[in-house]
Amino acid sequence: MGNTTIRCPKCSHEQTNTVECGACGLIFARYRQRLARQQDKEQAAAGKGSATGLKLGGIVLLVLATAGLTYYLVRPAGEEPEPPAPPIRHHAAVPEQSVAEEKTPPPPTVAAGGEAVAARGSSIEEARNATVSLETPWGTGSGFFVTKNYIVTNRHVVEVDQQALAETRSKVETFRRLVELEQEKLEQLRQEMGRLPDGPSRQQLALILETREAELARIVPQLEAGEAQVAAMERGTSASDIKVILADGRELTADFVQLSTRHDLALLALHTVDNPYLRRAPLDRRLQQGEKVYTIGSPVGLRHTVTSGIFSGYRVRTDDGGVLLQTDAAINPGNSGGPLIDEKGYVFGVNTMILRDTEGIGFAIPIGVVFEEFISLLR
Repeated sequence: MGNTTIRCPKCSHEQTNTVECGACGLIFARYRQRLARQQDKEQAAAGKGSATGLKLGGIVLLVLATAGLTYYLVRPAGEEPEPPAPPIRHHAAVPEQSVAEEKTPPPPTVAAGGEAVAARGSSIEEARNATVSLETPWGTGSGFFVTKNYIVTNRHVVEVDQQALAETRSKVETFRRLVELEQEKLEQLRQEMGRLPDGPSRQQLALILETREAELARIVPQLEAGEAQVAAMERGTSASDIKVILADGRELTADFVQLSTRHDLALLALHTVDNPYLRRAPLDRRLQQGEKVYTIGSPVGLRHTVTSGIFSGYRVRTDDGGVLLQTDAAINPGNSGGPLIDEKGYVFGVNTMILRDTEGIGFAIPIGVVFEEFISLLR
């Protein structure tokens, strides 16, 4: 056995000396003897009629007390004594349901944009399962099921931005011209190498040519991908170009897409699945300022991320008089089109935008606008 740790029963001082306490001077052997004498006196006072039984019980108690004291005083270094059991408390009678709730472990937490969000029952998880990630040749975003087969998102997520198309086309054209010039230059080097006699110059040029040809072969697929992206953007919004990624990882293609002409909204159809969907709050339920809300989306490719914040207030648009829901819950690139929900999982809005050069000022389109805009499909 290695070093032992002694804890004085009088002053709780810890040391390695097993004979005498260095703090209060207690002699451990005498302390055990005194404890034994005290047990004997208690036995004698109990009466002669039960002397035999009590003596036996006293011996048992003495053995247990001595063993416990010995373990308390002499134990392996670094080992802490087991804490005493908590006292038993007697509660008044409670309904059966309350007892079951006490036995239920606390709800788990889920990572949410660098923040832990407590799951209220299964509402957050259900909302996450009803949210999707969207990928197009020109960008990414989010959406969520409002019925078993229909997904709402932002129009700017699935619609081709003409300014972005012009910028992408210009970059691809410049890239294509650079590739063409490199191909011409390599052809000139091949001709030049053919005119050189065998020797160091020819060998050096051959190495240069081989390196540049390998580099060209590496970047040509990038050019082809860029040209395919421009072609898809020039075709315009098409359901076949919209990839829908479900919470379970399945990747599907939208069957149908309809764009709103008045709002930043779009509706996608997936008739091949029967997916969970988010429910609207009761008609008399309105968000209150300061109330906790959550957003779900795929910021910078981190799919189905949950973030939380508060509802900041109702704001009226200056252009058309429409109402927006303001929140400080994080709405990052990729969150567009995702849901704004409360703690019970009711959906109140479609995340749509943030104010540039600000922090914590995001907006969502009220969910009622979605059903008004696409009433013919969602009724």
